[in-house]
Amino acid sequence: MQSIRISSGHTLLGFVFLVLSLSACKVGRNYQRPTLAVPDQFRSASTTDTHTVARIPWRTFFQNVELQQLISTALTNNFDLQIAVKRIEENSAYFRQTRYALLPSVNAQVTASTITPSRNSLNGLSLENFIGSRHLEDYSANLGVSWELDIWGKIRRQNEVTQANYLQTFEAAKAVRTALVANVANGYFNLLFLDAQLDIARRNLALSDSIVRMIGLQKQSGDVTELAVDQAQGQQQTAALLRSRLEQAIVIEENGLRQLLGDMPGGIPRASRLENVPVADTLQVGVPVQLLANRPDVRVSELNLVAANARIGVAEASLYPALVISGSGGFNAFQASNWFMFPASLFYSVAGGLAQPVFQRRQLKTQIEVARIQHDQAVIQFRQAVTNGVREVADALVQVEKLKEQEQVAAARVATLQKAIANARLLFASGLANYLEVITAQSNVLQAELTLAEVRQQRLSAMLSVYRALGGGWQ
Repeated sequence: MQSIRISSGHTLLGFVFLVLSLSACKVGRNYQRPTLAVPDQFRSASTTDTHTVARIPWRTFFQNVELQQLISTALTNNFDLQIAVKRIEENSAYFRQTRYALLPSVNAQVTASTITPSRNSLNGLSLENFIGSRHLEDYSANLGVSWELDIWGKIRRQNEVTQANYLQTFEAAKAVRTALVANVANGYFNLLFLDAQLDIARRNLALSDSIVRMIGLQKQSGDVTELAVDQAQGQQQTAALLRSRLEQAIVIEENGLRQLLGDMPGGIPRASRLENVPVADTLQVGVPVQLLANRPDVRVSELNLVAANARIGVAEASLYPALVISGSGGFNAFQASNWFMFPASLFYSVAGGLAQPVFQRRQLKTQIEVARIQHDQAVIQFRQAVTNGVREVADALVQVEKLKEQEQVAAARVATLQKAIANARLLFASGLANYLEVITAQSNVLQAELTLAEVRQQRLSAMLSVYRALGGGWQ
């Protein structure tokens, strides 16, 4: 690093004015969004209308009062969201610091010292000859100013990095809110789904009990063998096993949801039924380009690109000379009584230093190369985030469309099989059907009812996926 110092007052002022005229230059390119191959509309969407449910607040999107209360509690007490807020506060402190980055630094110093040199030293002899004293006191009070002029925009580019990092924490907090709203809603829907399955298991268990009793009576009359009773009891035990597993799953799901609420494990009071929760058949999705503004994770990725772009400017500016102007002034005396005597004790100095990198083992050029490579990586990650967002919306849309069809088929299948088991019981009672047909019909109804409940839960989850994939939930 080659350093040049300038101390003449007129020369320094002239040099400063020259440098200030150059300080409008800023090394590096200003950020420009890279070209994105975004389609005009989402796959499975038949419109280019820009209205989107992503802009609808979660309280409007979710009409269920129980779910609204759960989400509200989670947004207040969730641990991950609290950490995200603290990260905002942390980066806010750094961001406030950037306001003063271009200002000079000022330091105040007050010192008092005494020195007693050897009598046989030159300093000791000089003291006795000139001031007639064995020791030398020194009292100083001064202000020092140091100012690095941002000639090439290095500090301003670094401020851009800090600002982008600060805004990233905001978007990251929005992403946490979006994920939290979706996870709470999904957990609530899962509970309603498990409740519905548990009701189905209990009904089938009661039905199995009646079938076991009916086949038991048939065995007593000699119409069936012990094998028929064993198989009926096996079907009864299957329903009992399913009931126990569902009760276990409900407790675990409740504990997980309570953790999202920032609370200890416990139950989740609920009165709603899965079949009573409305499912939106059509959702306004807008156009893919709106994901750049609506999805917090996409915004985080772009802000990371903004910061990477600014770091190139910081690295490039490090190759150019840095000008630091420094000055100090105050009062200095070797006697305390004369310390603040004006103007005799007054002193000042002004200097300017110009430092130019000469040979640093290629470190600075390597920093530029690395910054550009990291910028290219950020571009790829940004495009990946946008592509992933478009795909998630497209996937959720086709789920919404096809699951509606699947629910209609599943509901028709349940009605058919419920009719079949009623007929099988009548035929068995009249001797026109065997016990295997009754057991098979019961097993089919159980699976059909469980499948119908699962499809209904998947429809709610798909609706939620569209809302989240579009960037909804943080408002």
